[in-house]
Amino acid sequence: MNFTLRARTTAEFVGTAFLLAAVVGSGIMGEQLAAGNVAIALLANTLATGAMLVVLILILGPISGAHLNPAVTLAMAWEKSLPWSEVPVYLAAQISGAFAGVASAHLMFGMPLFSASVHPRHGAAQIWSESVATFGLLLVIWSCVRFRPSATAYAVGAYITAAYWFTASTSFANPAVTLARSASNTFAGIRPMDAPAFVAAQLFGAFAATRFVRWLGTEHVELRQTQQIGVRES
Repeated sequence: MNFTLRARTTAEFVGTAFLLAAVVGSGIMGEQLAAGNVAIALLANTLATGAMLVVLILILGPISGAHLNPAVTLAMAWEKSLPWSEVPVYLAAQISGAFAGVASAHLMFGMPLFSASVHPRHGAAQIWSESVATFGLLLVIWSCVRFRPSATAYAVGAYITAAYWFTASTSFANPAVTLARSASNTFAGIRPMDAPAFVAAQLFGAFAATRFVRWLGTEHVELRQTQQIGVRES
């Protein structure tokens, strides 16, 4: 099915808003109910985020591709799966949707619409974690899109659920998420001063994964050509 750019970017706005509402809202709820147990709060945050991603990709994937992430949109444009002319509108929808989701979560819990986070997330380990997290996310997306498209939603949800726990940064892996979470002084927040380094690491990870997958495709083509030459010579 073909959808207009307006419909696709609206889907990106709504999807990213729901994603951030899930991330921030579950963080607030988890912290309130965990009685100081950070592991339990993180587990609640993780499960809600992973489950929401599965749902959003299933329902919005056929409309906009369910990028919900500027790094994904840029990777798609790098690989010519999305026209560069549409990238600014996608990014605007994702970033504005992310802030709308944060505001919605805050309203649900009786908090101010926005509040600058004081949660520090800095240092080489955190930044490297974001590069690894985003590299893995794009590797999952590209592999599923090319070989197992029906599994994309479940694979992305499962990957983010795992990456919350195996990365030191709890796997933001999304520039829109990072920027919006800097406006939430809650369990899920990140200090505004730490956000730019996270975004740079995420874009680097996305670019590296995209280049890696492109290289794998080149190797596959060369192998097939070698095999075909061998068959002809035999």
